[in-house]
Amino acid sequence: MYTLSVSSLNEQIKTLLESTFTRVLVEGELSRVTLHNSGHIYFTLKDASSSIKAVMFKGNASKLKFQLQEGLKVVIDGAVTLYKPRGEYQINCFSIQPSGHGALALAYEQLKNKLSAQGYFDHSIKKELPKFPKKIAFITSATGAALQDMLRVAQNRYRAIEIDIYDVLVQGESAAPSIVNALNIADTKGYDIIVTGRGGGSIEDLWAFNEEIVADAIFRAKTPVVSCVGHEIDWVISDFVADLRAPTPSAAMQMILPDCNELYQYIDSLETQYTQKVMQKIYNAKQELTHLINLYSGHSIEKKITQKIEDVKQLRNSYNQTISFKMHSFSKEVESIKFRFPDIIKSKFNIAQNQVLTLQKMLESNNPKLKSKKGFAQISKNSKVIDIGSLRVNDIFDLMNNKVVISAKVLEKNNI
Repeated sequence: MYTLSVSSLNEQIKTLLESTFTRVLVEGELSRVTLHNSGHIYFTLKDASSSIKAVMFKGNASKLKFQLQEGLKVVIDGAVTLYKPRGEYQINCFSIQPSGHGALALAYEQLKNKLSAQGYFDHSIKKELPKFPKKIAFITSATGAALQDMLRVAQNRYRAIEIDIYDVLVQGESAAPSIVNALNIADTKGYDIIVTGRGGGSIEDLWAFNEEIVADAIFRAKTPVVSCVGHEIDWVISDFVADLRAPTPSAAMQMILPDCNELYQYIDSLETQYTQKVMQKIYNAKQELTHLINLYSGHSIEKKITQKIEDVKQLRNSYNQTISFKMHSFSKEVESIKFRFPDIIKSKFNIAQNQVLTLQKMLESNNPKLKSKKGFAQISKNSKVIDIGSLRVNDIFDLMNNKVVISAKVLEKNNI
């Protein structure tokens, strides 16, 4: 029997596998999904009782419309190959579809959930559209029916507006970058509103407005953006991100532009209201003027002057009486104070004199020179006179009479 090397055996197995399983469709659950820096995707496909490794190389991975997630059930279209250095067989995936529903539907839900979690749809950040826009940008296909519908409605509703058209691709692989580029340019031109959209179509036709780069451009725009894609039943990602979603392109014009006919009627109603208010003002003024004339005729200037002179005389008399009464009261108080002043001074003087005598006696009684009785001395500690009974053993104290100060220490203390 011919002996094979490991490499030779793997080579033969590789040839057998790859020539036999050139195309397989396999359904299973994704596990251990790894997105490599190279752009390749490595994962394991498994069912209840078995598993197989798989790889999707960068070229095919770039065409995926949805994200591969742990636990997602998919159908793989690929070929069985053998990685010879390790002797491991795997599936080389050409395409992957979600099991049970389309890739675009899954991609739509994945992106919608992602952007919602990031706050792209929050109503609190939606920009308010001006009531009377002066300049609008249309980002759509210049040859599409949607543009003609928008122009027709705009012409009928509100002609006092400037409209610029940015011709872009609205379907196909290049559509999303084309829309993003136009959005970025229009956002720098000072428009009041940017309108982006197209007519109806299949989910594939509308897919450019489901791309994340388009959602990012709308979210970053400083100009209010209106999304009007397809028909009323069509909802795309740009509808959720935009500051306003219109069900159709023509409806967008009806929602953002005032109706000139309604404005004419409103102006007429304002004119009527203004006329009524002016006439009411004139009538009220006439009534007030008549009332003032009547008041004037019943209250002449001469009468008012005479009344004012009388009022002044009464005030002057009242003032003089008040001043006279106050002066009389003050005179009595001054006389009373002048009469009592000598007695008050004498009483205050006697009190002060008695206080001085008392302090003098206290000073004499505490003068050491007057306490020079034989056998007695004043005891002090820390320059304060104290009682001998407050001393303790080892205390330092001073004995003092009028001639001598002796410092001493308590050696022993006995109570008598």
